[in-house]
Amino acid sequence: MHDVRESRYHVGDQPMLIAGDWTIAAEGEWIDVESPRDKSVIGRIPRGRTEDVERAVAAARRAHPAWRDLRPRVRGDLFRRIADALEPEQERIAQLLSLENGNALRTQSRGEMQFVVDCFRYFSGLASEAKGESIPLNASVLDYSRREPLGIVGAIIPWNAPLMLAALKIAPALVTGNTLVLKVAEDAPFAVLAVARICQQFLPAGVLNVISGYGTEAGEALTSHPDITKLSFTGSTTVGRRVMEKGSERIVPVSLELGGKSPQIVFPDADEDWVIDGTIAGMRFFRQGQSCTAGSRLFLHESVYESFLGKLVDKLATLRVGDPLDESSDMGAIVNRKQFERVCDFVSDGMGQPGVQVPLGGLPPTEGPLSHGYYLQPTVFAGVNNDWRIASEEIFGPVLCAIPWKDEQEVVRMANDSAYGLAGFVWTHDLGAGLRTAHALEAGWVQVNQGGGQVLGQSYGGFKQSGIGREFSLEGMLDSYTQRKHVSVSLER
Repeated sequence: MHDVRESRYHVGDQPMLIAGDWTIAAEGEWIDVESPRDKSVIGRIPRGRTEDVERAVAAARRAHPAWRDLRPRVRGDLFRRIADALEPEQERIAQLLSLENGNALRTQSRGEMQFVVDCFRYFSGLASEAKGESIPLNASVLDYSRREPLGIVGAIIPWNAPLMLAALKIAPALVTGNTLVLKVAEDAPFAVLAVARICQQFLPAGVLNVISGYGTEAGEALTSHPDITKLSFTGSTTVGRRVMEKGSERIVPVSLELGGKSPQIVFPDADEDWVIDGTIAGMRFFRQGQSCTAGSRLFLHESVYESFLGKLVDKLATLRVGDPLDESSDMGAIVNRKQFERVCDFVSDGMGQPGVQVPLGGLPPTEGPLSHGYYLQPTVFAGVNNDWRIASEEIFGPVLCAIPWKDEQEVVRMANDSAYGLAGFVWTHDLGAGLRTAHALEAGWVQVNQGGGQVLGQSYGGFKQSGIGREFSLEGMLDSYTQRKHVSVSLER
């Protein structure tokens, strides 16, 4: 693969990984990949279909017995070596990521690529932790359990954080002895393919297979394949329902990490600059709000509503939106035209609500440098009702809704009045109020007085329609990618 800087932002044709070989689609078709920074076509990927999925699953099936029986510590050592090999490639792959999905290099893509290295090292150390237990029934019986791999994992990842999400499927699935067929997002495939190219230098053929194509073709074929024994999906709740349906047809275990409409609750004692910074981070503005954990419903106590909102708008106005490859850019571009137009539709809908205020942002510019790509300014809506569309549906863009509150029970009720339950943020100096609120929120991951991202070792996942299962952790690895077998042995015969 060419260095982004040397290729003048053209990546070219990048094949899929099947059975250890880099290959094109069986039908010879390609998908153009557009960069959101300037709407230019930067390369192509194969348009994989059913035949290509069949080839990848067959390769994973052939590779599974030997990989399953490899000593766990050896599997872990391979991932440690992969992490070492990835480290000097971080800048090149981070640039690819910014080029294809529009996230700013300085504020987002470099950190995401560093996460891949850390993730592979973390799970390499957990390879030998798939342990069972013994039960002391009596002196004449040996009774114990084993953790065994599920078999062939079919995984699908989205475009918003493809490196992070690919690593969180590749590493735990493979170190526990499964083989994997991973479908990349057609809008952001190149960085993941670059990581897979380095992985393949160390892994046996067929252990890791990476296919490209559309969800309705390659994705549907993968989730429907009878030899897939586990499905792991990260993406929208709508598609997650379809994945769950396909898994239910064959009683295949399914892990889903889906959408969110996360609340941020600011108490009256938290009208401070550090909270302003924290809520901006919690809203994931540095990823253009394209995050399932984005705290897009900002509940401000009425006593500090005007003061906090004014300082927040002033701070957001200083963020620089621009070319994701420019070191001075704080925010980059929305990933593609479809998502750009979707966010614009939400903004238009919000601006049409009676009594709404828009102290910052709005529809995108129609002229000037930002009009040449899919760029949106941070947008803040004030005077929002919790039941409006912009406050209830996941936007996946840099759009924040400010909602006043005055009673603790009332704000918890509003925060929980959602089909989603992925994340939540609470801001207060009152530890009792902070913990009461954190415990009352119907969300799988709640932060108090911090707005950062997930950390390896946390059991991350959602409640309600935000998903099923956990990632990022030892227990997430065991629950997602192993199954328990119980063995009882009589010692009297």
